[in-house]
Amino acid sequence: MYHRCPGLFSHHRYRISRRQALRWGLGWGAAALGVGSAVAFSAQPKLARKQLGRAAAAPTSPVWIGRCSSYDPQEVYQALKNGISSVVDLTKLVAGKTVTVKLNMTGPARDLLGRPASETYHIHPTFAEALCALLDQAGAKRIALVEAWYHREPVEEILTKAGWNLRRLQSAAGHKVILENTKNLGSWKRYVRLNVPWGGYLYPAFDVNPWYEKTDIFVSLAKLKDHATAGVTMSVKNLFGILPTSLYGDDAPNEDSLRARVAILHMARRKVPDGVPAEVGPDIPTDPLLRVPRVTTDILGARPVDLAVVDGVITIKNGEGFWNEGVELVEPKLVLVGCNAVCTDAICSAVMGYDPCADHGKFPFPGENHLQLAADAGIGTHEVDRIEVLGLSVREALCPFRTPPALVPGGTATTWPPRIPANVWLG
Repeated sequence: MYHRCPGLFSHHRYRISRRQALRWGLGWGAAALGVGSAVAFSAQPKLARKQLGRAAAAPTSPVWIGRCSSYDPQEVYQALKNGISSVVDLTKLVAGKTVTVKLNMTGPARDLLGRPASETYHIHPTFAEALCALLDQAGAKRIALVEAWYHREPVEEILTKAGWNLRRLQSAAGHKVILENTKNLGSWKRYVRLNVPWGGYLYPAFDVNPWYEKTDIFVSLAKLKDHATAGVTMSVKNLFGILPTSLYGDDAPNEDSLRARVAILHMARRKVPDGVPAEVGPDIPTDPLLRVPRVTTDILGARPVDLAVVDGVITIKNGEGFWNEGVELVEPKLVLVGCNAVCTDAICSAVMGYDPCADHGKFPFPGENHLQLAADAGIGTHEVDRIEVLGLSVREALCPFRTPPALVPGGTATTWPPRIPANVWLG
C-alpha cells in the first residue's frame, strides 16, 4: 500500500507539549482505527549501564520542517535552502572550511517495492546535489561525501549504479566534492580515534577513517525511516555507518571486508581486533536491542553532528531496508533540518506519530531509546515541548508511520518489532 500524508491541520506555527505530541501522534493512529489509546506492550529490557542524568539540562536547538512534494532538483534545493537558512548562517558555519557529509546509503542499492533505493531506503541524490550546491555557495573549501559501502568498486561506480549523476553533482558543488568509501582506511595511512566524552555506554572510543576527524564541519544526511532494532533511524542512527567494517565487521580485521557489523556490535559474539578500544564493563549486554542503541549514542558522543538534514519526501515504514519483512512505501513529502541531531530526530519521531520520550522498551523503541540515552548524556533534548519548531508545526506535518500492534485489530506483540531474517543485519 502506498500512503500519502499531506498536512492534516491548519497552517500556523506553535510549540507543543509532550502530551500534545503523544496525543496527536499515537493517539491520532488510534482514533483513525476507532480503538483505544496507545499502550506500551514490549518487554522491558535492562536499563542503560550508565544513567548520566543530564536530560533536564540537555541543550535545545530549533528544528525546521518544510514541505517538499517531489525530488525535482529545484524543489529540493529551495526546501533545503529555506530549512538551513532558518536554523543556521551557513556562510559563518562553513566558509573556508572542510565539510564531511555522511550519506545514509546502508546496504546495497536495489529496487524495493517497485522503486529505486533512493526513493525507499537510501538518501536521494538530489538532496546531495542541493546540499553541495548550498555548501559551495556558502564558501566551503572542500566537501567530502562518505559512507561505508559494502563494495570493492570505486565510489564513482557505486553511485552511478545507484542512479546518481556525478557530473551534475560536481557541477552543483563547484567541483569541490571528494568521494570516499570509509569501510576501511581508504586514502589515509592510519585510523584516528574518537573518544566518547562520558566514557561510553558500551564503547569508550572508536577507531575510524580520518575523514570523520580531519574535518571542520560534519553533516548527517539521512532518510526518515523506521528501524527494526533502534525503533527509528534518522540523523543519529545514520552515524552507525561511520564505523569501518575493516575493524568492526564480522571478519575483522580485514581491510578488504565486505561484511556487516553484526558479530561484534550487534551480538557480542566477537571482540574488536587487538588495539581497537574494547567494550567497557562490568556488565556487557549481548542483546542487540540493548547494544545497538548504546553503540549509536556512543558514536554520536564521539562524533557530534553540526548539521542534520533528513529526507522525508518518499521513504518506507516497518523497517529500514529491503532486508526487513513487511516494509511499505510512505510519502510524508517533508524535509527536516536542525543543528542538533537529537533535537532533529526527536521532531522527526513526533512527525512520524511517535513519542520520542517513550521509555526504554516502549513503542516505537523495541529496546533502549537511543534518543533518551543521548539526552541523558547531555547531547541534546528529546523533549518536544523544549524544541522550537520552525516552518510547519508537528501537527501540520504529521504523517503516522506505524501503530502499536495493540491498536491494530488482531495485532499482538509478536508482530513487532519487524522480523529480521538471519544474517542480513546491515545497519
